[in-house]
Amino acid sequence: MTHTTPTAFEHPVRVYWEDTDAGGIVFYANYLKFFERARTEWLRALGVEQHALRQATGGMFVVSETSIKYHRPAQLDDLLRVTARLAEGGRASLVIAQQAWCGDTLLCEGTIRIGWVDAATLKPARIPSSVLERLT
Repeated sequence: MTHTTPTAFEHPVRVYWEDTDAGGIVFYANYLKFFERARTEWLRALGVEQHALRQATGGMFVVSETSIKYHRPAQLDDLLRVTARLAEGGRASLVIAQQAWCGDTLLCEGTIRIGWVDAATLKPARIPSSVLERLT
């Protein structure tokens, strides 16, 4: 099943000292952290709280693949707008399209594939239908 959500969830992220490198710009790997925060808040806004979901179902999402393209650097004190939207939905994994913006400037974009696994064994499993209904 493939589904594209037209509007993206937005989450604000302020750039702190700890996010920057020696050159004073956001360290490239920190965009993955920003994307993680936005994905988590997007799921929470849809009523999918990951800790409660794991306790209720015995399963959890894990990142299985990332693809990132960097356009412009963010700097200390910038207020970023980090987005998340469902790009593809399936029974065992989802592809989330994400972007980081500063004002009207696209800084970074990418896709993150998250797969559903049994939390005890870490073996792939089907995403519960109750979760898919909220996301697609």
